[in-house]
Amino acid sequence: MRKTIIAGNWKMYKNIVEAIELSNGLKRELFKLDFAAVDVVICPPFTALSEVAEVLNESDIGLGAQDMYWQDEGAFTGEVSAPMLKEAGCGYVIIGHSERRQFFGETNETVNKKLKAALGHGLTPIVCVGENLKEREANKTFEVIEDHIKNSLLDISAEDLLKTVIAYEPVWAIGTGKTATGEQAQEVHKYIRDLLRKIYDDTVADSVRIQYGGSVKPENIAELIAKPDVDGALVGGASLKIDSFTQIVTKASEVKK
Repeated sequence: MRKTIIAGNWKMYKNIVEAIELSNGLKRELFKLDFAAVDVVICPPFTALSEVAEVLNESDIGLGAQDMYWQDEGAFTGEVSAPMLKEAGCGYVIIGHSERRQFFGETNETVNKKLKAALGHGLTPIVCVGENLKEREANKTFEVIEDHIKNSLLDISAEDLLKTVIAYEPVWAIGTGKTATGEQAQEVHKYIRDLLRKIYDDTVADSVRIQYGGSVKPENIAELIAKPDVDGALVGGASLKIDSFTQIVTKASEVKK
């Protein structure tokens, strides 16, 4: 049985004071809930990680970073390594988010390097894959997904993949207000799972968690989570408010009970 995972990607929002306030509020509200059926993770900006880690101490909310570099240390100005993230209190890291691909030159090759480094340091990677609007309209969704999966996961063992979360992000639905329907999400999630079955085996395919990311809101989370191959959500804007993120976790928990 795959455990649902809801992760909040705060992107470049929230200064340290705001991050402490938001994480305190989430800790307080989620403490009231029985969300044992769901893993909850929040991913603040780098600058707030240590402070948020202190807030989340002795809670069941996990902490993740939004990116990382594949080297442990060196002359790489502006980069942050896996050991640094671990020291800051992270247990998770988002790798290959579509915005990193779109604006910062992220490729399958760099995703693969980061994935190996994250696994090597005991971080749980959330590896993002997904097509943009032009690719979807050209009926290249599956082609893009296969390229992202095969090349991002190159030389990743079955054992390591079981420690990895995959996030399907239809880029055309991120921050646009558009959302893939439950059926559209399920179609691609099933394709990813079937692809993992071909590359690895039934055990891996049936065990790896696949999140959906793309304008997830309290209004659509239940429909998405109810699909058999959708194992959670990577939430953007709705993770920046205590009430909306709490509602998403609550409704996901209710569906999976």
